Amino acid sequence: MHKRFFLLLITAILAILVNSGCHSQNETWQRIAESGVLRVGLDPTYPPFEVADGSGNVSGLDVDLAHALAKELGLRVQLSHFGYDGLYAALATGQVDVLISAMVIVPGRTKDFAYSDPYFNAGEILIVPAENGDITEMANLNGLSLSVELGAQGHVEAAQWVKKLPDLTVVSFSSPEEVLTAVGNTTDAAIIDSINGRLFLKDHPELKRLSDPVTVEPFALVVRAEDEQLLQKLNAALDNLTQSDQLETIISRWLAP
Repeated sequence: MHKRFFLLLITAILAILVNSGCHSQNETWQRIAESGVLRVGLDPTYPPFEVADGSGNVSGLDVDLAHALAKELGLRVQLSHFGYDGLYAALATGQVDVLISAMVIVPGRTKDFAYSDPYFNAGEILIVPAENGDITEMANLNGLSLSVELGAQGHVEAAQWVKKLPDLTVVSFSSPEEVLTAVGNTTDAAIIDSINGRLFLKDHPELKRLSDPVTVEPFALVVRAEDEQLLQKLNAALDNLTQSDQLETIISRWLAP
């Protein structure tokens, strides 16, 4: 009798734990759906993803994305501003439901937080003169010159390619603008992060970026690890935006295609 009672007790406890876990996973989305509000945390100091106008208003790529995602989910957006260092804390303490703020995926944080599918690659890209049809990848640069920003990730990547391409000449500059201005003037190509590169290209049609990125640094949405249903909803909405080309339209509004 005692053994049977013990087994029943264990079964009941396990059922409670399972139900509690399901409730924990679902309650955030239920609250959001009932309130009709998606609370989004962001750092308003990282243009063009977040651009503050000085009067408390914030626009930018991530702001447009937040509104587009909310529309897909039948919600409205409530933005909350934090310093970048405080974003994860704001999410962990329940001040916001999701972070949409040019967040790089950090594997060490996946115990407490979950990342969506990537929505932007901020990795290094190769930029060449618009009329150049000979350079289609990094491997084509042997015997040519490549401009880089001194000490930046592109410089590190270029140093690796020098080992493969012995006749590649790397020329370093102190700023992204100098790196890109050199292309077609003093160098044959440039390697630069996607954000600075695509910002520059908006006003310089004489240059183009190669479609294949040199490196990958994905930006993603961030939710609490237990908010699995919310993450599923966000990923589905993000996929809809991607398939309908709305995501690319948003990106191209702030950065060159």
